[in-house]
Amino acid sequence: MAIVPSIFHVCLFLLAFEPGLIWGTPCCEPVQATDNDKLQFALNLEFLEAEFFLRGALGEGLDAINSSLAKGGPPPIGARKANLDPVTHRIIEEFGYQEVGHLRAIVNTVGGFPRPLLDLSPGNFAKLFNQAVGFTLKPSFDPYANSLNYLLASYVIPYVGLVGYVGTIPDLTYNTTRRLAASLLGVESGQDAVIRTLLYERGKEEVYPYGITVEKFTIYISALRNELAMCGIKDEGLMVPKELGAENRTTSNILSADAYSLSYARTPQEILRTVYGTGNESCPGGFYPHGANGNIARSFLVRDKY
Repeated sequence: MAIVPSIFHVCLFLLAFEPGLIWGTPCCEPVQATDNDKLQFALNLEFLEAEFFLRGALGEGLDAINSSLAKGGPPPIGARKANLDPVTHRIIEEFGYQEVGHLRAIVNTVGGFPRPLLDLSPGNFAKLFNQAVGFTLKPSFDPYANSLNYLLASYVIPYVGLVGYVGTIPDLTYNTTRRLAASLLGVESGQDAVIRTLLYERGKEEVYPYGITVEKFTIYISALRNELAMCGIKDEGLMVPKELGAENRTTSNILSADAYSLSYARTPQEILRTVYGTGNESCPGGFYPHGANGNIARSFLVRDKY
């Protein structure tokens, strides 16, 4: 009887015996797909942001606010209400409602798909932060413990959507989808700027009880995203060497941008490598235990190739 390998076992095989497929020359080229598929791909990140922000602020997510948008997809794993101060709570609540609007805008324009399974548990964030700093944090990092932890966890998320829209817009064919993507990009970049500014104000503060400053955490996280996504440096923390600062004149880096102070761009492959936490767009994990949804994301899954 033939044995069909699970996606988990195939990924283990690739990591163990074919490392070149994981860490070799990555594909950095845009995917060939329709405008609809490209915008629908963004739904994966909008679901992630909506659930993290809504549940962090309110203790309830999309199923309570607008269940029709979830299209029967499973509820997230481990998400909970965060212990936020009043100002941070108000900001995150607003972000959550904005993400609901983004989901509606995309679905109304190009259609949608069921919410993918999301892992927003403290354990998943702890694993990511351990991976970023290079050792096991003790106690485990808990994104919901306080406002600073939550902002650091939030630093992980909107920027990935931002660079995805920047990468998508030039390859869209129709004015309708271009306008929508540009409008979505405007709010995503605003969210990222707010989060980075709030963290910059506390940049020299050590995150209790780890003895690591806020700005150092952002540098670690950005370096990890560059490592996972591959395809060059497209992510920077709150402080950079002067040669990477705006016009080579500043070490502050409140807005992450290239040598021309333009936003970085990433492809769907780069984004999947990052949010899966595996460095491989064919091996799910991280925030998406079963993989992201939509034609683009599903086309990369190894279970569809074996």
